[in-house]
Amino acid sequence: MIEFKMPTLAAEVEAATLVEWFKQPGDHIKRGDVIAIAETRTGAIEIEAFDEGVIGEQRVQPGRQIEVGAVLATIFSPEEADRPRRAAKTRGTIARHPYERRGSGRPSTVWPRPTERASAGWQYRGGMLTVHGFPPVWPEANGVGGTAEFPCDHRQEQQMSRRGWWSAREDLRKATGAAMLRSHREIPHYWVSHAIDATPLLDWVEAENAGRRRNDRLLYLAPLMKAVALALKEVPELNGHYREGGFRPSSAVHMGLATPLRGGGLVAPTIRDTDSRSVDDLMQAIADLTPRAKLGRLSGTETAGATVVLSNLGNGKADSIFPLIHPPQVAIIACGTAAPRPWAIADTVSVRQVIQVTVAGDHRVSHAPRAAEFLARLSELLSEPEAL
Repeated sequence: MIEFKMPTLAAEVEAATLVEWFKQPGDHIKRGDVIAIAETRTGAIEIEAFDEGVIGEQRVQPGRQIEVGAVLATIFSPEEADRPRRAAKTRGTIARHPYERRGSGRPSTVWPRPTERASAGWQYRGGMLTVHGFPPVWPEANGVGGTAEFPCDHRQEQQMSRRGWWSAREDLRKATGAAMLRSHREIPHYWVSHAIDATPLLDWVEAENAGRRRNDRLLYLAPLMKAVALALKEVPELNGHYREGGFRPSSAVHMGLATPLRGGGLVAPTIRDTDSRSVDDLMQAIADLTPRAKLGRLSGTETAGATVVLSNLGNGKADSIFPLIHPPQVAIIACGTAAPRPWAIADTVSVRQVIQVTVAGDHRVSHAPRAAEFLARLSELLSEPEAL
């Protein structure tokens, strides 16, 4: 018998409130099945199964708060679940699993199960996630643009009471503040900043989009992520986790994309294996995860496991930012807004689109010269975006 414990749903989330069980005692589950949903300060997050088997006893009921690591339910392996039936077959009797589902008198909550979302207004339209009352969430890429803008219908926000909205926003701000306080207290930060000529990148994206259909167009964020991931592979001290007094580098780059929430605060959905994915694949991942992140509709696996975070101001108006690292990561990469600047090339000065990129590193693991090497390599990669 397996004890299914409350997983880590997101960084700095130590507890959550169970909203509803999607699977009941006696139900067969497999790895990756969504079995429950929990509410955190950053929104609702789906809880996925890590093992195959049959749901046994549910140790926690909806409405109760549970800490990370506490037992949510028991799971019988397929072999354990079949034992009563095999024994009964030899005796010629009818056996029922000790936790076989017999129905429940508990009224269901209104939260839609994954298989019911279509009827609840969730649907996929041409590969784009849409929610009832929301327009399709595909970025309006015009060839150069910065961050993806995924429009939302403010009427849905008004369904939440004013008190509930402000209370949720205040809780989120407290959670973000607690995370940053821990970062500032525990991590000996250093910062290295470098101006990068992004003109080749933006020109390439514009040329690529000229021959693409509207829904296939790129934002420069996608090739930027790819370049950052490839540069990190050459400076592994910036990619991994610091746990239990030591650094654990990661062989793959699992990049968290810092995404602002409508109520304040940030969430960073994880795009796994960023270094080995194509630019088009990364664009698809951005278009899928970003709108769901803003709506608080991410599963636990989509917010966990990031080995580094990229923060991109995109359409903002700030030249640069100096971010704080989110433990247990050891670095965060921050990009300012691409803007025209005078740029010296040989003996001439011309106007180029420039991005200020800042690395925040952890002195326990790396030092400023290595961050400078990363920035130099990133600049080289962005000068030839067609090779990404």
